Amino acid sequence: MSNMSCTLRAQVSRSASLPIKSGFHGSRYRVQVARNFPQRQLHQCRARAPQRVTCATAPSQLNEGIANFYDESSELWENMWGEHMHHGYYPVDEDDGEYPASNQAAQVEMITRTLDWAGVTEVDNVLDVGCGIGGSSRFICKKYRSAGKGITLSPKQASRANAITFEQGIPDLSYQVADALNQPFEDGTFDLVWSMESGEHMPDKKKFVGELFRTCKPGGRVIIVTWCHRMLEDGEEALGEDEQSLLDRICDAYYLPAWCSIGDYKEIAEDLGLQDIKIDDWTAEVQPFWGAVIRTALTMEGIKGLFKAGMTTIRGALVMPLMSQGMKKGTIKFNLITGVKPMDK
Repeated sequence: MSNMSCTLRAQVSRSASLPIKSGFHGSRYRVQVARNFPQRQLHQCRARAPQRVTCATAPSQLNEGIANFYDESSELWENMWGEHMHHGYYPVDEDDGEYPASNQAAQVEMITRTLDWAGVTEVDNVLDVGCGIGGSSRFICKKYRSAGKGITLSPKQASRANAITFEQGIPDLSYQVADALNQPFEDGTFDLVWSMESGEHMPDKKKFVGELFRTCKPGGRVIIVTWCHRMLEDGEEALGEDEQSLLDRICDAYYLPAWCSIGDYKEIAEDLGLQDIKIDDWTAEVQPFWGAVIRTALTMEGIKGLFKAGMTTIRGALVMPLMSQGMKKGTIKFNLITGVKPMDK
């Protein structure tokens, strides 16, 4: 990076936007950074980028794409944002509490608010599904003095999560590489099964929720916080073409299968037999997050980190404005669902 010589122009505008007819093109977003990354190194980034994965990709390819994406991007995220790899919670009015002092504080607030919302008061053994580098489960284990496990598809994330946990001296908490749709745990092992923004990566939502249910102890609680598309209106059979096009572009960059609504999750949970089911929509409360991430990515440190990480991470950065647009338009929702496993299951 010290050999940069010309001018890099980072344009986050129509690089990931939809055709004008879609109505999602929004305002032109251009940023010009007054230093350069050599074109030769940019071509090297492109050359080593893995093949793109779309919504219709087979699960095995999807898992490989997800693992590669997080192997590549997690170090940059940690360097810029810390150990929590999820949205932050930003109160929308004064009655909802004080505005967080930092984006990292907002991410911790997201965990705290979610636990409070779900009515969690004690935890003996937590499973963190899609654990990233372990931020959520470390917080939970310290708060409740519990044991825990975390799973991720990314070997680098699992290794880093274990390293941080060791450095922090947290006992009885470990992380491993595993598929959330085929978890390596016995039935009824955990009294809290936690999924913070991993459900959107799951190609089979029914099997995903079923595994959370299976590994949860009778009387234990399942919590899912995830990206969804809006609920369909009466008479609608599918999202509009423009909405689906927007989601498809996000799928391509973030290795996501087809999206679903929180109503779909609720129906799956009911069919499994979860009790005391509760859902919510915190889209408004996470709205500031994407603007904060974009601003961070466009700092000199962020741009250097993006090129160091590689083309897959750069593609993810280029579609960040679409997440913000989708939320503002009402197509993308930030939803929560929780329920209790019956004692007789």
